[in-house]
Amino acid sequence: MNITDHGPDAGRSPAPLAGIRVLDLSKILAGPYATMSLADLGADVTKIEHPDGGDPTRSWGPPFVGADATYYLAVNRGKKSVTVDLKSEEGRRIIHEMLAETDVVVENFKPGSGLQKIFDYAELSEQYPHLIVLHISAFGEDGPLRDEPGYDMIAQAAGGLMSLTGEPGGAPMKAGFAMGDLGAALFGLVGLLAALVERARTGRGQYVTTSLFECQLALHVNWATNYFATGQRPQAMGSAHPNLAPYQAFPASDGHFVVAVGNDTLWAALCTAIGRDDLTDDPRFRHNRDRVENHTLLEEELAAAFATGTVEQWCDTLTAHSVPVSPIRHLDEIYADPHTQALGMIRTVPHPTVGPLNQIAFPVSFAGRRPSMTSAPPVLGADTDEVLARHRAPAAT
Repeated sequence: MNITDHGPDAGRSPAPLAGIRVLDLSKILAGPYATMSLADLGADVTKIEHPDGGDPTRSWGPPFVGADATYYLAVNRGKKSVTVDLKSEEGRRIIHEMLAETDVVVENFKPGSGLQKIFDYAELSEQYPHLIVLHISAFGEDGPLRDEPGYDMIAQAAGGLMSLTGEPGGAPMKAGFAMGDLGAALFGLVGLLAALVERARTGRGQYVTTSLFECQLALHVNWATNYFATGQRPQAMGSAHPNLAPYQAFPASDGHFVVAVGNDTLWAALCTAIGRDDLTDDPRFRHNRDRVENHTLLEEELAAAFATGTVEQWCDTLTAHSVPVSPIRHLDEIYADPHTQALGMIRTVPHPTVGPLNQIAFPVSFAGRRPSMTSAPPVLGADTDEVLARHRAPAAT
């Protein structure tokens, strides 16, 4: 059964960022995911959208739930939606009034665009020295690509992820998740939280920047150090690992499952589990170094063994021998899994027009409690009148 969050105090979950006001001038995925995370942590987030259609992801469907695409619904809960034309004189006046009482701004204005010039941080910081601005771009603040626009797939291609994803010798593939956008969202979130901590010491805000491209490089991790050590261009390896073996998917008689052997003790346990103790001390496979160097031979030996049983049989057998193993599950199976339910990772919030709306919860708990979802993703402009009532221009006299 899903857990239902009914409001700001539902379940008395912690709100570490209570009192922090966020102005979300971003759109698509990276910025909105970061600001949704801030909302989950208790911040008061106001999403500014253009009156003509709002965030483009509202139309990124099907599927749709009500008027909005599920893509939009995935990353905008917990926010107010206010429609303002940022390029109009009145819109700029309203935003500046809001900035005076805002702690954090998140934006992904296109480099060199009119909006980036209108809301230039150097000028903003003179008027609002307390303000923290997170700017998310495609390629960063410097370099020959700095002014180029980009979407997630562009980042995955330009940043190397697609060259490492797929079967050896096969066509390049993007990752199943939007790792370009999501990586930038998470690193941007880290930067914002660090800037809030520093502002608590100094009283001054700052300009925080990250990009999809930079975050892709940061996530290379061992791929980068492998290359720096060897000078050899990394290639896609399917599900295999460049530094561990066996650490990949294998076919059983009725499907695939994954095995993750992280040390020689687990290797010995695996050999016992499959009835091949002779492989334990085979000089080709004795140590991880040997298994990585003889990866193709190792895969052939194990594939032949695993073809004799089903996924369920091998998962049960390997688990009994304490070897890390898992079937490759589909999302519907994961959402129905008792473990997912026990963790409270699926929550339901009431949407004003479509009723109960399932959402994936924030994946961090505080003192054993998960932050509440304060509200469903807002209908376009739902909070415009309420919020702008405080910022209307005075009537002419």
